[in-house]
Amino acid sequence: MRKAFASTCVAALLAASASTAFAATNPFEDVPADHWAYDAVTQLAANGIIEGYGDGTYRGDQAITRFEMAQMVAKAMAKNPYGVDKAMVDKLAAEFADELNNLGVRVANLEKKVDNVKFEGTVRYRYQMARTSEEGLIQRNTLQYLTLRLEPSMQVNEHWSGHARIDYNSDMDTATNVTGANNIMLNGANAVPGICVERMWVQGDYDNFQILLGKLPYLSNIDNGMLFDDNVSGGQITVGSKVKATLTAGRSRNYAAAGADPNFYDPVETPMGTTGSYQAIEIYNDRDDKFTWGVGFHRWANRDLLNDEGLTSAVNIWDIGLGYKFDKNLALNGAYAWTHSPKGEAANAAEPAEDMVSSAKRAWSIELDYKGADPSDKGSWGAFLAYRQLGNWAVIAPTYDAIGPGQKGVEMGVDYVFAKNLMGTFKYFVGKNVEDDVGGEAPQSSSYTFFGELNFFF
Repeated sequence: MRKAFASTCVAALLAASASTAFAATNPFEDVPADHWAYDAVTQLAANGIIEGYGDGTYRGDQAITRFEMAQMVAKAMAKNPYGVDKAMVDKLAAEFADELNNLGVRVANLEKKVDNVKFEGTVRYRYQMARTSEEGLIQRNTLQYLTLRLEPSMQVNEHWSGHARIDYNSDMDTATNVTGANNIMLNGANAVPGICVERMWVQGDYDNFQILLGKLPYLSNIDNGMLFDDNVSGGQITVGSKVKATLTAGRSRNYAAAGADPNFYDPVETPMGTTGSYQAIEIYNDRDDKFTWGVGFHRWANRDLLNDEGLTSAVNIWDIGLGYKFDKNLALNGAYAWTHSPKGEAANAAEPAEDMVSSAKRAWSIELDYKGADPSDKGSWGAFLAYRQLGNWAVIAPTYDAIGPGQKGVEMGVDYVFAKNLMGTFKYFVGKNVEDDVGGEAPQSSSYTFFGELNFFF
């Protein structure tokens, strides 16, 4: 009986037309009235338990497999019917028991995979204008561009997950997509990368232990990103609970003082490449504590590149950080970093090296934070006021948007959530650009930068 039903009977069940009287009430007009399932299907359809293909029919003019019928029954079972409806569904389920068993496995696996892959991201508009004045000469640079950022995450098992970040940028001024060949420039440096898989790593999370492997994000913990906020191709381990230690090792393509640019590589001008080996260790307490502290050590090495720029093979940077939360709205954070590594830079091969000014080997920041914007909370906002000095050699890839390496002065900013998942950010820097290799008589040029962006989170 079941073998015969496998083909012709099921087709007959779904292929024949109903009578004229039935057509007015049956939502699946092609279900034949002379089959044993007629009453069950009609009643379950009327009760909203059975659903067809979404267009009001079972498509009786087409061949249908037992698996397709089982799919419809499985949907009805998922609604957990009761009473008479349940009895009808159970009768249909008994007919398709083998197919439902197989379908159950396939559906479970599919749902698991779908649940395990999640996408978040941002559509962002960014504008930045930098102005420098030195001895009456004014230089002004602007850039504005759009970014589509996708951040997928994939759950592998209970402890391990996979992550990535994909960025695509479009220049608003030239109406062109940014590629590796036409990077947007700001102050003579590549400012905006083209389309790229910016990050890609796997992450293992255990009790008081975390490990990251791949091209991973790293923001220095103890100084809130003053020293490093960039990618590292390598690995990272964090251990501890209330007091933690983070060890990071790999390759880094970003160190402004050494001329390393993460978005640009010229095999003629820099045949050895701009990548350096990077290692760091940080020891710090829980960032949610009222009083926070930490100490760290960072090392960036590229013998050929650093010898040209600073007469050294590696730069070793130490830093400390302190913070205090007065209440849920007000916090004060400070950090200080220093290095002794760079000695100076020769004007050319025939001239002696000039001493590096001490300010180039020191960095510090003090910042007052008020409240904080939550993108999911319309009307929420946050603001900060800071004074920073970022010596070129004492920071590698600072996280700030308005102030950059080789600058000092005041930076301030505000975030405001205009609507749920729609947040605006505005920052302003006013201060000076400081040269780092002219023997303590460094000319200082005044500078200011305006930074603004609008983020649509999803």
